[in-house]
Amino acid sequence: MAALGTPSGTIDILKKYNFSFQKRYGQNFLVDTHILDKIVEASSITEKDCVLEIGPGIGTMTQYLARNAREVIAVEIDKMLIPILEDTLSEYHNVTIINEDILKLDIGQIVEERNGGKPIKVVANLPYYITTPIIMGLLENHVPAESITIMVQKEVADRMQTGPGTKDYGALSLAVQYYAKPEVITQVSPSCFMPKPKVGSTVIKLTVHEKPPVKVEDERHMFALIRASFNQRRKTLVNGLSNAPGLGLDKEKIVHALEAMGLKPTVRGETLTLDEFSILSNLLKK
Repeated sequence: MAALGTPSGTIDILKKYNFSFQKRYGQNFLVDTHILDKIVEASSITEKDCVLEIGPGIGTMTQYLARNAREVIAVEIDKMLIPILEDTLSEYHNVTIINEDILKLDIGQIVEERNGGKPIKVVANLPYYITTPIIMGLLENHVPAESITIMVQKEVADRMQTGPGTKDYGALSLAVQYYAKPEVITQVSPSCFMPKPKVGSTVIKLTVHEKPPVKVEDERHMFALIRASFNQRRKTLVNGLSNAPGLGLDKEKIVHALEAMGLKPTVRGETLTLDEFSILSNLLKK
């Protein structure tokens, strides 16, 4: 059999198992060895590391990871891929395959059992339809992770690393930058996948902060404010927050907090930095 990270090797294994792509799982398998090398290199995996791979597919990247890591835990939702993975990974005794939805899995418990609670490294070629929930799940649940090296849709990578005042800036930008330092590794063209997606992709590495870059008294409150301010981008921050269900904030209190920060009542949420959102959250909590 040809190597998995090539079009011919991928076709061979798909034919062998008569596999058909599941649209609902957003499956696009990587068939470019240069990109695979870049992902593994960027994730800085050593023989001491325990790696969580989300969406191993037919095991292409899993093979690369298994050669470098102490242990790989590969979580695959599609049960049709499990026999393929058992075949392609049969010679790697440091790989555990879990047939489960990553969003329903207690990753913290897995980290405790497999790595004594010490931070793991996450690597994934994420299906585009579910990218944001997976990233936010890992970050907001404080999964012990040192880094998250992921392939995502280019526009999602743009949103993760942009700053205030741009059209891509939003809740995802602020959340990623609160929890981690984003760094673009490489751009990936649709021709590197089978089947070809309609859009370009980006490999981005999120190096998780030991401590967040801003001090906030109530993380959940700050992110509730952030989400409310971007839910209605065209409204002023005062209107967006006072109309938000669940926050229970009146306009006067918000105006007062903004004035204490030296900001006008007409300011929009998309112009505030992470630091300003943390200050606003702390003021409104009082």
